[in-house]
Amino acid sequence: MPRPTVAWIHPDHLRHNLGIARRLAPDSRVMAVVKADGYGHGLERVAHALQSADLFGVAMLQDAERLRAAGFSHPIVLLPGFDSAEDLPLLRQLGVATSVHSRYQLEMLQAADRGEAIQCWLKVDTGMHRLGFAPADVQQVHAQLVSMPHVAGDITLMMHFAGSDEFQGAGTPRQMRVFSEATAGLPGLRSLANSAAVLGWPGAHGDIIRPGGMLYGLSVVEGSTGEDFDLRPGMTLSTRLIAVNRISKGESIGYSATWQCPEDMPVGVAAVGYGDGYPRIVRPGTQVRVNDRPARCWFQSIQE
Repeated sequence: MPRPTVAWIHPDHLRHNLGIARRLAPDSRVMAVVKADGYGHGLERVAHALQSADLFGVAMLQDAERLRAAGFSHPIVLLPGFDSAEDLPLLRQLGVATSVHSRYQLEMLQAADRGEAIQCWLKVDTGMHRLGFAPADVQQVHAQLVSMPHVAGDITLMMHFAGSDEFQGAGTPRQMRVFSEATAGLPGLRSLANSAAVLGWPGAHGDIIRPGGMLYGLSVVEGSTGEDFDLRPGMTLSTRLIAVNRISKGESIGYSATWQCPEDMPVGVAAVGYGDGYPRIVRPGTQVRVNDRPARCWFQSIQE
């Protein structure tokens, strides 16, 4: 008999979460970020569920190939950008846009064979200090891209927030101000907002939002759950109880005696573990449901 632990993917929940993003940013186009095999939910399955999105964002060209092979004609953006000149022919073949964040990419584009124009998203480092050009260099880099005959003229301007999950923080307004000043007077669409900015910073929505985690039901905000934002889980893990034991008041449960029974009570043992994908970092006392009733999980033991 197969093990009863099953990961369920909920396409209707993914569509619901996309609808939340659209309602929060009604004047913006939506890029559904489907990197990392659709956040582990299955790239093609997720893309079908989110096909009403305006664009897709991926982290690898192989994911773009899979989307095109599955019949998706949406605009696709390679969010980390290309890192080899050998990627450029495939970008052209697939019709995939790329972020441009470093001077070595400019050199590769400059040296590229003439051919179909490549769509570029110019990334500005406004304070994340991971990828992107310094604000003082943006105008010059934009002019350099525009001068390249094999780069499409409609360059999108983008950035990435470092702390947009802090809704009262000063960092996000500062990054928005840096971005606005660095790109002043430049033509092109603006894309700023990740999931947390979609949820908590309406002024950052711009022309194109880039929700990722929220599409899969994650709150991406410390101290909050997806439910707090009316998000639904894209995946649920289910199993069955393989034992129900009567444990006396004061007895401890599980490794390191992390929890003691406050009274005589039934404690179930669920058929799930690390090998099934149950994360070791999940805190003792995580909420689960037994027969649709709330319960608490102390690793494999369930207390109702």
